[in-house]
Amino acid sequence: MGLLLMAMTVPAWAQQDENETPAFDRPGLGFAASVLPAGGVALELGLPDYQRDRDDAGTRSTEYGTDVRLRVGLGSQLELQAFGSPWNYLREAPRDAPATTARGAGDSGLALKYALPLQSDRHAVALLASSNFGTGSRDFSEGGTQYELGASYELTFNERWSAALYGNATRGAGEDAFTWSPSLSLAATDTVSAYLEAGFTHTHGEPATSVAGAGVTWMPSERMQLDASLDLGLDRDSPDLQAGLGVSLYFE
Repeated sequence: MGLLLMAMTVPAWAQQDENETPAFDRPGLGFAASVLPAGGVALELGLPDYQRDRDDAGTRSTEYGTDVRLRVGLGSQLELQAFGSPWNYLREAPRDAPATTARGAGDSGLALKYALPLQSDRHAVALLASSNFGTGSRDFSEGGTQYELGASYELTFNERWSAALYGNATRGAGEDAFTWSPSLSLAATDTVSAYLEAGFTHTHGEPATSVAGAGVTWMPSERMQLDASLDLGLDRDSPDLQAGLGVSLYFE
């Protein structure tokens, strides 16, 4: 799961006026350094995410998956989240054997996000504590409960450029991992933003992994965001390619 929580982008419009749409957690695989206002609701969908890899034995794996995240603003810089992966498809093709396929749901979980009340408009910091429950099908589950604590810091340079640093610790279900990721975002227009990112994961007892990539967002309306992203593995132990398409909606 470490790579799936790898990188992060916070659009350059993350610091906003009250009348503007708050920042979404998509795209990227982390979270924005801000929370929804009290009573605000965001629905974020991955439609779908894609991953391709080939291991040392020559087995090629191709995976498609959907993810759903519901965010609810509680006030006092707090936000409650519920997330899951209702549909996944995996195809594995060994070098000298017939291919196999699997379908099923992934794990689900709950999270609480807290945005620190800073005085500066240029800086933003948020913490995200989550529990990921092993509710998914065998091929798409971590096999038990995992606990994560993430932190996101954003620095806004001006109206167009911002940078972010993300870190996340994961424990449980036989995994002890830490991920960190820097990113750089550009608001190209009032409705289009892009970012560059890199992510590095260290898992106890396993090889370290790293990825790098980019993404773009477009807001066709004030309360809707469309996104596309792509990450490439930088070493032999990382997935060769990860990509995603998504849509995010905000309701007041």
